[in-house]
Amino acid sequence: MNRDILISMTTTILKSLAWLLAAAVTFATLGPPSLRPQFGLGQDGEHALAFILIGLAFGLAYTSNRLLISAISVVMIGVIEILQLWAPGRHARFEDFVVDALAACVGLAVAAGLDRAVQRSRRANANAS
Repeated sequence: MNRDILISMTTTILKSLAWLLAAAVTFATLGPPSLRPQFGLGQDGEHALAFILIGLAFGLAYTSNRLLISAISVVMIGVIEILQLWAPGRHARFEDFVVDALAACVGLAVAAGLDRAVQRSRRANANAS
């Protein structure tokens, strides 16, 4: 398989996964509390896990303009938190916003680190050939 086609397919899969995760977390945040999955990590732990995964997925899917992706992520997390004011059985908390935004940024940073390591490895392999 052509390398460019493989990269394109992988990027498409990563983008789809990132948006599916974002949709799932948005539903879990704004939907009925009884439908929210619980993993026994406590509220902050569950929030952190969800948003680290989202940050990682978006960071791997959208490798250019990482600073813009980070800013958009933080703003959208704030919007989702504010929307809870109108969701029955939900409450907006500043602590949740902080945990979610920091976790997403950690996920984005891990993705950037992974990408940098892959790029370094590719350069080293190209120079060795």
